[in-house]
Amino acid sequence: MSSVKRALPVTRREDFAEWYQAVIDTADMAEASGVRGCMIIKPWGYKIWERIERRLDDDIKATGHDNCYFPIFIPIELIQKEASHVEGFAKEMAIVTHHRLETQDGKLVPAAPLESPLAVRPTSEAMITPALNAGFTPTVTCP
Repeated sequence: MSSVKRALPVTRREDFAEWYQAVIDTADMAEASGVRGCMIIKPWGYKIWERIERRLDDDIKATGHDNCYFPIFIPIELIQKEASHVEGFAKEMAIVTHHRLETQDGKLVPAAPLESPLAVRPTSEAMITPALNAGFTPTVTCP
């Protein structure tokens, strides 16, 4: 009986998250950036991302729709509206509490507190809904 040799230490079926990380590492597509939750996408990985983006863009436009971007900085009171949805990853979200830096004793320090903290997260319904309520009319439909 011949044993099956695998290039990766784990199969997708065994542990998808570990398998995915092994693919990214082995293919040298990305690496840790030193900032929790952020990565450096290397040239090979970026080329793949560009192809995916181009294909999705073509598919969206083929339906007669357009793309749009929304901010990744979301006021905490809007995130609160999604409290049950973000519960599973809330501990991973970065929170911005200040804007502007100033120099004190030769060191840069946050200078001006924000009136309301901002969560950093991919755009969510919490940011899109107020834009729709304010009269923004998207040409993109969501299933």
